[in-house]
Amino acid sequence: MRESVRERWKIIDQTMIAFMASRGVGLLRVALAIVFIWFGALKVLGVSPVADLVAGTVYWVPPGLFVLLLGLWEVVVGLGLLLKVALRSVLFLFWVQMAGTFLVLILRPEVSFQAGNPLLLTVTGEFVVKNLVLIAAGLVIGSTVPRKGNGG
Repeated sequence: MRESVRERWKIIDQTMIAFMASRGVGLLRVALAIVFIWFGALKVLGVSPVADLVAGTVYWVPPGLFVLLLGLWEVVVGLGLLLKVALRSVLFLFWVQMAGTFLVLILRPEVSFQAGNPLLLTVTGEFVVKNLVLIAAGLVIGSTVPRKGNGG
């Protein structure tokens, strides 16, 4: 009986690994697309909870205009990821947007860190630092884009 359980577990394990290998990157791309479309749409509709943070960080651009343009940018990135359209260009826009999110840590440390300590994040700081996970997701997705000259 013990051997039967091991064999069943091995079959389940192999099935799970095969599913993750065949679907994981695609599901990651769709999940990232949903996040970008959703967050972008909130900015475009003027109901984003981070609009003031964004506007206060990029203070040299008129706030309403910048938040709207950023929202449109995010929707374009999300749609590109979802529809697998121009992934190279979409990922470039993604990297620029991701780099921009870290401006908060540099330009607005008073809202990012508790008592100025870079190891003690505020809610805003945590919101920004979690983008490291999105960056890793973008790297995984980018690794699947065919190289130019090889069908891409």
